[in-house]
Amino acid sequence: MKKYSNFLVVFLSSIVLLFIFIKRNIISSTIILSLSIWLNTLVPSMFPMFILSDILINYNYVKYIPNKIIIFFAKLFNISENAVLILFLSLISGFPSNARNIQTALEKKLITKYEAEHLLLFNHFANPLFVIETIGTFFLKNSHYGAIILFSHIISNFIIAIIFRKKNIPSKTNHITTLNESQNFGTVLSNSIKKSIDSLFMVAGVATLFLILSTLITNIFSLNNNLSFTLKSTLEMTMGLSTLPSLHINNILKVVLSTAVISFGGLSVHLQVVSLLDNKIKYKNYFRGRIYQVIISSITSFLIMTIIH
Repeated sequence: MKKYSNFLVVFLSSIVLLFIFIKRNIISSTIILSLSIWLNTLVPSMFPMFILSDILINYNYVKYIPNKIIIFFAKLFNISENAVLILFLSLISGFPSNARNIQTALEKKLITKYEAEHLLLFNHFANPLFVIETIGTFFLKNSHYGAIILFSHIISNFIIAIIFRKKNIPSKTNHITTLNESQNFGTVLSNSIKKSIDSLFMVAGVATLFLILSTLITNIFSLNNNLSFTLKSTLEMTMGLSTLPSLHINNILKVVLSTAVISFGGLSVHLQVVSLLDNKIKYKNYFRGRIYQVIISSITSFLIMTIIH
C-alpha cells in the first residue's frame, strides 16, 4: 500500500510541476497574491497572538483567572482546568494556534493525550480580528456581519463541547503546581518569537501551495465563479473568502457561506493543524468536529440573519 501511495504522490507532484511550467505567468502572479494576503491580513492578526498565547501558556495564566469562572467552564464542558486555559487561549488567538496550544500543553503535561484529542472537537476558533475586520469589513463591507459570523462560529464550538461532554475524561494534573516560577522572561519571549516565526512561514507555505493548486484547477477546467469559490474555500479558506464578493447572491447567503467556510477551515488549515500536532494525537476528532461545526454554525448564522433582516 505504501508503495502505491508513494507512486501517487510522485505522479501528482509531477503533473502539478508540469502545469506550473506551462502556466508559469499565472503561478507567479498567484504566489505574489498569496504572499500579499499573508503579509497584509494574516501576519498582523496571527503574529502577536502566537507570541502572547505561547507566553501565557508558559506562565499558566489560568492561575490568575477567577476560580469560579474556571470551575464553571470546566464543569459545563467536563474538561480539566488546564483545558480551560487552552480553550480561552484558542478563543483569542485563532487557528492554527489552537493545535499549537494543545501540543504545547501536552508537552508540558498539563493535559493528557486523551483530553488533547477531545479538545480537537471544539477547539477550532478563527482569529476574532480576522473575522470582524478581514471578512466583515474588507470582504463583506459590513463589520456587523463579521460580528454575526464570529458569534455563530464561537457558539457552535460551545454547543459541540456540551453535546460531547460525557465523552471526555478530564486530566488530573493540578494547574497551579505545574507553574514554573523560575522561568526567565527573556528566554520565554525569545523562544516564543522563534516558534511564532516558524509557524507563520509554515502558514505562508501551505496557503500558497493550496492557492496554486486551486488556481491551476480553476484555469484548466475553466470553472465559473461559484465552482471556483467552492474549490478555493475547500482548499484554502482565506483565498476562497476573498472571491465571495464576486458571487451574485444575497447578503444572508454570503454570511452563512462565510460562517461555514471558517468553521471548516479549509484543507490548508487542516494540514497546518496536522503539522503542528505530533504523531501521538489522532487527527480524526478535528475533522469530525469541523463537520459538526459547519452544520451548527451555518444554522445559527442563518437564523440570526433572518431575524435581523
